[in-house]
Amino acid sequence: MDKKQEYLDYIYEIAAGYFDRGEFFCSEAIVQTLNDELGRPLPEEIVKVASGFPIGLGKAQCLCGAVSGGEIVLGIAYGRTHGEEMNPKMFERAKELHDHTIDEYGATCCRIITREWQGDDFKSEGRRQHCISITGKLARFVAEQLINDDILKIPEKIPTI
Repeated sequence: MDKKQEYLDYIYEIAAGYFDRGEFFCSEAIVQTLNDELGRPLPEEIVKVASGFPIGLGKAQCLCGAVSGGEIVLGIAYGRTHGEEMNPKMFERAKELHDHTIDEYGATCCRIITREWQGDDFKSEGRRQHCISITGKLARFVAEQLINDDILKIPEKIPTI
């Protein structure tokens, strides 16, 4: 396995692990993982920004929280502050995440992505595992975008979990 794939697998495991252990939900896990891997360009409190997004925007089952978390990370990497020009990659990468999610899951809506377990709020292990997997996969996808754009550097030695 090449180093990039090994690192992306590591990203998957970190994000999915946060969710699996109950430390964070989907959006929070992705933001925590990738903000850390980026060297914390924003303080760790940035995770609080992601706390209202799980289970489709505060349990509304609308936009998937993992997608929301990924978009927050893309904003960390490509976003702007008042007075700055828009980075042309911002919208491009945001749409790529959207389109990737549609291709993989048929929707970006939590209600549709998890329709097999409609409304059970993780009462079934199947639903929990499905969301853990989505969290890891979308963290991995965003990390790959950041690596490809030379924003996220692959460490010389990939940590082990």
